Amino acid sequence: MSININNDGLPNIDDLQLLANELFKTLPNEFPKEISLSPDRNEHPRATKIAETLLSAGNLSGHSATPLPLQDVATPPSGAPAFSGFGASPTVANYGSGASALYPNAGAGFDPQSGVSPSGIPHGNNVNVNNPQTGFNDANFKNGGTAQPNEESFFSKLLLNNDYLPFQTESSSFETELHAALKFVDTQFTKRLDFPLNGNENINSYYFLDQNPFAFDHRNSNLLVGNTFEKPDFGNISGSRFDANLIKKDFPILRETVNGKPLVWFDNAATTQKPQSVIDRIAYFYEHENSNIHRAAHELAARASDAYEAAREKVKAFLNASSINEIVFVRGATEGINLVAQSWGDHNLVAGDEIIVSNLEHHANIVPWKRLADKKGLKLRVIPVDDDGQILLDEYSKLLNSKTRLVAFTQVSNALGTVTPAKEIVKMAHAVGAKVLIDGAQSVSHMKVDVQDLNPDWLVFSGHKLFGPTGIGALYGKEDLLNEMQPYQAGGNMIQDVTFEEIKYHKAPNRFEAGTGNIADAIGLGAAIDYVTKLGIDAIGHYEHQLLDYATKLLKEIPGVRLIGTAANKASVLSFNLQGYTNDQVGQALNKEGVAVRTGHHCAQPILRRMGVETTVRPSLAFYNTTQDVDTFIKTLWELKKVRF
Repeated sequence: MSININNDGLPNIDDLQLLANELFKTLPNEFPKEISLSPDRNEHPRATKIAETLLSAGNLSGHSATPLPLQDVATPPSGAPAFSGFGASPTVANYGSGASALYPNAGAGFDPQSGVSPSGIPHGNNVNVNNPQTGFNDANFKNGGTAQPNEESFFSKLLLNNDYLPFQTESSSFETELHAALKFVDTQFTKRLDFPLNGNENINSYYFLDQNPFAFDHRNSNLLVGNTFEKPDFGNISGSRFDANLIKKDFPILRETVNGKPLVWFDNAATTQKPQSVIDRIAYFYEHENSNIHRAAHELAARASDAYEAAREKVKAFLNASSINEIVFVRGATEGINLVAQSWGDHNLVAGDEIIVSNLEHHANIVPWKRLADKKGLKLRVIPVDDDGQILLDEYSKLLNSKTRLVAFTQVSNALGTVTPAKEIVKMAHAVGAKVLIDGAQSVSHMKVDVQDLNPDWLVFSGHKLFGPTGIGALYGKEDLLNEMQPYQAGGNMIQDVTFEEIKYHKAPNRFEAGTGNIADAIGLGAAIDYVTKLGIDAIGHYEHQLLDYATKLLKEIPGVRLIGTAANKASVLSFNLQGYTNDQVGQALNKEGVAVRTGHHCAQPILRRMGVETTVRPSLAFYNTTQDVDTFIKTLWELKKVRF
């Protein structure tokens, strides 16, 4: 076929669209079979990359065409962005001499690689739409790391300004597409009731829609959003900060199958999956940097120390702490809470003092305080919640008094998803002179957590719930307070001087990091923070909120479903029971369809008993989940209802 050139010297948009669609019809089902190219932007990045490459070769399925030159990334045509791969800069990073930031006299470092993503170690740097590996720069990740963006590159400027992500398009907001899509939802579920679970259905089908409102139809031009026509899928919405279907490809485990079905990971409140960039960063540490930290003059110690302390800096920035001295690496939120209970509580609380927790708490924020109360003669008081699972602030205010020494509460309930009024709770506690600890394990992956704004005395979170490794987390504490606290454990790395007569301890954070810590996974946590930060925590929260609304609407329409926890302000957790089935039966049925959910008491027995149940089924969502995942989940529940009723 022939390709016409327009007045700007660019391929004619209709010809290019037809060419791209021919190719797209041969791609796997997960890719759109037809696309439309916006006249406002003159290109669809993915289609253009493929089409131009084919055109430059001069043929497509036997069709001849005049070869067109690929645009140089650094000098794109006016008005059109240029792209190089998926999230990888086309230029070479300048890492300087390789001397360590902590050890400026260290020997020469590695030669930098050119334009290789963090996942480039096993995968190289070829554009691969099936495996984009959207990784981001880590100054300590040199061989195989993402090159620093060239400020002369148009696309790199966008990356530097955080204006764009791979294949982002300019278009209307999430809400516009959401509302358009939901108008077509079959709220009576007549189509779903007749939809068999035979294993042959198309996982991309929208069986609950009367029609696909984003179907390729030139007559329906009001539904053209950005550069593409796409399904009403939050995992594929144009104009969002990211494309969840594309991002999902950064997580290797999400390519797994379970019982022959694609894995749908709805157990994110228990642990999140890890992007390739995190996996590769940990592997890179063991291949190129492995050493103990802080105590040697050799090169590997310098590299390891730099990477470890760089991870601390990333946590500090992520939480907006005032100083890196306020960030202590721990095994996770549980150890962080126990550290405060032992290092502060055991040394500062006396019989008659009171500790307040909420009815929403995970066992990890109940048991340490109950043990301390039993040991010291303290009183443990509980903030009640209403029938929706919301904190009752008026009742909380009645609990506060001059004996209140500590308030410990969760920012997001792991069992119900309730988002608590954290800033108000902290302010009220401080007004009576109490210290405050926030359990941020379930909040940091869903919303911005700013410790200077919230003003707690301590905050804890776990890396494995933030797309990072297990066995690592962080305790934030106000620096003066940490330095007043006694060490939690004793050993090497936390002392200034030791004699048989006297021991002098380091100040925070080292005084709480005895022995050889989890160096590799701390660095992996830093890589996970890089990933989340680049996507944008606000964009993540907005996307997950829309997905939660979508799933909640469909779940509530199923007869016999009781949703446990219906607070107005929720994170992406859906706890429920299904009439006629045990929770284990529901979980097993979902597992047969590849859907992983948590069943049980979720280490939060007090709140479930407050809601009148012992256990629930708990799907929990993350930014790599899509409406297609939700559809599989909802379809399975409807099939269960058909069998029993």
